[in-house]
Amino acid sequence: MKDTEIIDLFWKRDESAIQELKNKYFGYCYKIAWNLLENHEDTEECLNDTWFAAWRRMPPHRPTVLSAFVGKITRGFAIDSFRKKHAAKRGMPHRDDVCGEMTELNFSYTVDEQMAEKELVREIEKFLLKLRETDRDIFIRRYWYLDSIKGIAKRHGVTEGCVKTNLCRNRKKLYRMLKQEALI
Repeated sequence: MKDTEIIDLFWKRDESAIQELKNKYFGYCYKIAWNLLENHEDTEECLNDTWFAAWRRMPPHRPTVLSAFVGKITRGFAIDSFRKKHAAKRGMPHRDDVCGEMTELNFSYTVDEQMAEKELVREIEKFLLKLRETDRDIFIRRYWYLDSIKGIAKRHGVTEGCVKTNLCRNRKKLYRMLKQEALI
């Protein structure tokens, strides 16, 4: 079923919309949640929350890209679940690394005070479009899908050091661009 047809089912408040969404995006959303949670029960709970949240948000929201819409919802629930479970414990190494790497960009909640979220998203999208396809995939795999360095290296047939260097360089580029635009 096409995304527009699934969205139309949500807007008609047809309960089959949830099953169609699940049929089409279960694997995609599962991977997003699993990469952070690495626990089947927590991942399943996150996905159930995703389907329910999609039902609550459509309408009034009509997403233009359904995969990005449900991916963002899933990622948000997965991050919340991870934080709750690991608030007082040491997390998994690759997840801790991602958090540490992102702090280099100085992302904080003050970004919301400095500019609207949509403007920040547009700037990051412009940055990503300037990257070579391989660099963009590495960046997105690490910071959106939360893939491990080892997994990304295997995917691209390069060493882990190469991936780390690539990510470091591109974080610095993004930081400079955001700083130049006075966004951080």
